Amino acid sequence: MKAYDLIVIGGGLVGGAIAWGAARQGASVALLDEGDVAYRAARGNFGLVWVQSKGAGMPPYAHWSRRSSEVWPQLAAALLQATELDVALRQPGGLHFCLNDAELEARAEMIQRMHNESGGSGTRMVGRAEMKAMVPAIGDGVVGASYCPIDGHANPLKLLRALHAALLKLGGAYLPGRTVDAIAGGEGGGFTLQAGAERFACAKLVIAAGLGSRKLAPMVGLDMPVTPLRGQIIVTERMRPFLDYATHVVRQTDEGSVLLGDSQEDVGFDNGTTVPVMQDIAARNLVMFPGLKDANIVRVWGALRVMTPDGYPIYEQSRTHPGAFAATCHSGVTLAGAHALELAPAILAGALPSGFDVFSSRRFHVQAA
Repeated sequence: MKAYDLIVIGGGLVGGAIAWGAARQGASVALLDEGDVAYRAARGNFGLVWVQSKGAGMPPYAHWSRRSSEVWPQLAAALLQATELDVALRQPGGLHFCLNDAELEARAEMIQRMHNESGGSGTRMVGRAEMKAMVPAIGDGVVGASYCPIDGHANPLKLLRALHAALLKLGGAYLPGRTVDAIAGGEGGGFTLQAGAERFACAKLVIAAGLGSRKLAPMVGLDMPVTPLRGQIIVTERMRPFLDYATHVVRQTDEGSVLLGDSQEDVGFDNGTTVPVMQDIAARNLVMFPGLKDANIVRVWGALRVMTPDGYPIYEQSRTHPGAFAATCHSGVTLAGAHALELAPAILAGALPSGFDVFSSRRFHVQAA
């Protein structure tokens, strides 16, 4: 039985960032990854580092998202130095387009409310003329937008690859094809994990297994009531550069292809694609960027977001099994910087960052609380 200082269950963007961040602190770390048989959200991620609308109604989440955006350049630089993999981080700012006056007014009200709640992120509304100057290719059907100067985007597949490679460079163990069947607490502390015929031991444990966390968490006294929410994405052929900014529904990658998305469907564990949703995505984005009408579609996909009941993250240490932590969110790219550089060291130290009680799953048990 192999023993480690920390075992992270879940090799996606959340688990990968925490595992690498802990190994960077000198800990012996194993990352147990079910592999591509899992409903891996990372492989279908849109790739936004998005702050402007994160945390409406929950200021700590807004602050956490903003903090992650601030440290993201450190994460990208460290991964590049360790692995020579460029994760294509770009932070020119982000735009949320509005197609009519009602959308523009509602967006302005939300941005003002977030500013009042959490101090905001420098987000402001931009009118038609300013937006046209920022993005000349924008269509006439867009009346305005909100703009956040610290928003950006990255390549989620390159990020996932870099996190795994960087973990290995530090002597960590990346163990794909492992499905954890059982977790038990040891008599003297620590944990024993069973994955098929293999057994592993660790002093500390993080459950970051996406949709699989719901089953694993109760084994160590945690609650992670996550459910799937499907999103579908269209990918075009490579095009000449026309969009440097990140946006909520369309982004041009570092390779030149264009991603179109933003569907939200409660369809259980079905990660397929459907023609009606693709038609809606295409129609809305053609209003925003009429030049897309000449682009060939080369790929479509569906993927499952990992959602909590209120959409906010869960970070929690087990009360019955100290040393076991829960970590889940639907913003694995946005929060990768904070997960790697701030959450991982805190977990190794044995306590979550100050003020993280608000992210406990106990918020879903109102009567008990």
